Amino acid sequence: MDLLKIKDIYASPDINKNVNIGGWVRAFRANKFIELNDGSTIKNMQCVISDSSIDEEIIKKITVGSSLKIKGNLIKSIGKGQSFEIQILSIEILGESDPDQYPIQPKKHSFEFLREQAHLRIRTSTFSSVMRIRSKLAFGIHDFFNTNGFNYIHTPIITSSDAEGAGEMFKVTTLNEDQINSKETDYSKDFFGKKTSLTVSGQLEAETYALGLGNVYTFGPTFRAENSNTSRHASEFWMIEPEMAFYNLDDNMDLAESFLKYLLQYILDTCSDDLTFLDERLKKEESQKPKIERSELNLIEKIKFTINNKFVRITYSEAFEILRNSNYNKKKKFKYLIDEWGCDFQSEHERFLVEKHFKSPVIIYDYPSSIKAFYMRLNSDEKTVRAMDVLFPGIGEIIGGSQREERLDVLNKRIHEMGIDEKELWWYLDLRKYGTVPHSGFGLGFERIVMFCTGMQNIRDVIPYPRTPKNASF
Repeated sequence: MDLLKIKDIYASPDINKNVNIGGWVRAFRANKFIELNDGSTIKNMQCVISDSSIDEEIIKKITVGSSLKIKGNLIKSIGKGQSFEIQILSIEILGESDPDQYPIQPKKHSFEFLREQAHLRIRTSTFSSVMRIRSKLAFGIHDFFNTNGFNYIHTPIITSSDAEGAGEMFKVTTLNEDQINSKETDYSKDFFGKKTSLTVSGQLEAETYALGLGNVYTFGPTFRAENSNTSRHASEFWMIEPEMAFYNLDDNMDLAESFLKYLLQYILDTCSDDLTFLDERLKKEESQKPKIERSELNLIEKIKFTINNKFVRITYSEAFEILRNSNYNKKKKFKYLIDEWGCDFQSEHERFLVEKHFKSPVIIYDYPSSIKAFYMRLNSDEKTVRAMDVLFPGIGEIIGGSQREERLDVLNKRIHEMGIDEKELWWYLDLRKYGTVPHSGFGLGFERIVMFCTGMQNIRDVIPYPRTPKNASF
């Protein structure tokens, strides 16, 4: 079909010229005014029936949700709300919609209801904006790394290693139920001849390629069998994981900061209409909250705040002292009180540092080794590792990374201390035997940056079909 996108018409309206468009009816008023949207933009196109030559039977079939192909003349509008509109010359109904059963009506729906209509919620203004921003963010990620000389690596989805060491992985097997439930499962009879799972991270495999290609990154789906129903966790999610040879922790932090600022500026430059819509939606929501619970920054201000401020860098020990001595901690306003060095900071602590104390994005580094993974480089104090977390307003941790342990003897010791089977990581240990070099990397949960850029509060609302405990309906 030779159709113009509504986005392109808005970008360069050719007044008094005939146009063909296709889309779905968002609203139909007075048997005359059709609000059509084709998904290319948050904006609808008003199409006006003003010619008696349009068959009455066709008009009767037009309902919210039906799909149309419209041919008409683009003219200046004399009505309010739009500068131009299409004067309809012909209408073709491509797909009818039952107005009594179509669930997406021109009214406000709760996010809970829309999750039950995940196959149709994309036709709402909010979700179309969120998913266009998600798409642009994905392109921006590839653009940043390609521009900076990184190679894109497709790491395996099926793996025999647990990069996080948490054990919360989905099994991959062709064994039948009786074989799996026996006391000693014989995985040598399984499809891969060993125990395998869906990956929680492509990091370890990406490291192997960094130590041959220099700078690489992965961007793909990851899985975690964590029985969590919080607004921040999903069982299937996407991760961006760069790995860089010859990078120390300072280089790693520099890259993470420039990467995040690039993405946020990219979204400001390419998604202004969607950001403005979501910003206004959030302002209305915030205005209904008690004053003490309202956010200090609106959506666009929060994005600009992050771009325009240099990220403060502090050690874990410095952050611990700030939190321990804060009035929030002394007056027991924190849900999780800070009292003993070595505790893992929670989102409330991270947000306090960013939003209350520094009023700037924060990078915390040199974490206690006891709360971090085996592959992170041990510091000379033998109590901390070269780990770093990037903290954002409104969300807390958005990136986690580290300088990787390149010394074979130290890595072997850490593996033994954490009870990990070194036989399963023989190939990973080989990297430390044959031309080892300092190297670093980090992970960014894609849905987390989408949440930050859209203001959505639940991970289920920034991924097309969320997979969470007891939920795989679509």
